[in-house]
Amino acid sequence: MHIAGWSSLVARWAQHMDTKLKADIAEFAVIQALLRRGFSVLKPIGDRLPYDLAVDVNGKLLRIQVKSAWYYNGNYTVDTRRTKTNRRRMVRSRYSKSDFDLAIVYIDKLDTFYVMPVSVFSSYKSGIALVEENKRQRKPMSAMYKERWDLLSRQ
Repeated sequence: MHIAGWSSLVARWAQHMDTKLKADIAEFAVIQALLRRGFSVLKPIGDRLPYDLAVDVNGKLLRIQVKSAWYYNGNYTVDTRRTKTNRRRMVRSRYSKSDFDLAIVYIDKLDTFYVMPVSVFSSYKSGIALVEENKRQRKPMSAMYKERWDLLSRQ
């Protein structure tokens, strides 16, 4: 079913979507992807922990940090830092390797996931470029983590 003007309405809405809403959409997309792959997913209450989800893999809990990518200068980008805000200021800090086990980055527009070990994710200083277009350039290291759901079973 096609509704006239629908795609432009969605595009305008997506441009103005706030960061928290974008994060919520990414989190639920990751939950759905994990459930469809047969994983049991746990969701902590609140947002005080350095991870967003936990996944039960053969009796071991893996802590998952979910991030949403945005389109900037011809590439998708994700911030590798945590952001804490209160009414007066926003503070960004880097994750440590003990904060979570895997990061799952979601590109909403493409319904694409990148699954990365914390050691890879936290090795980036502030951002990761995710090149989704065929360009005449060498693929970034992040390309090897596209749709790498098998990494959950290897932890």
